[in-house]
Amino acid sequence: MTDEAALQKTTRINLLFDFYEQLLTEKQQMFLKHYFHDDYSLGEIAAEFAISRQAVYEHIKRAEAVLEDCEAKLQLLAKHEQRQRLLQELEELAGGLSAEPREQALALLRRIGDLD
Repeated sequence: MTDEAALQKTTRINLLFDFYEQLLTEKQQMFLKHYFHDDYSLGEIAAEFAISRQAVYEHIKRAEAVLEDCEAKLQLLAKHEQRQRLLQELEELAGGLSAEPREQALALLRRIGDLD
């Protein structure tokens, strides 16, 4: 896996984790946080929990599968990303308005963005 692909995967898992963290077991949450958030190696996690690297790897892979399954069913990340793109488009359109309507539109866009 290239560095860019690894970074994209890490970013995606972190975003999915933000949406679906509570649907994982405590152990899955802990392992994913250590591996993807804190950049621990499999060996470091294994040493901390006194289990094999293979066991850590399996826990992480299962947790990733749970996150992807949740996203496939609920589409929270996809909807969030689509909302962000639409807000960006609206912000660009608002830039073409005269001063007062532009400020009102931008204020509404900020309020919508704050909902996420």
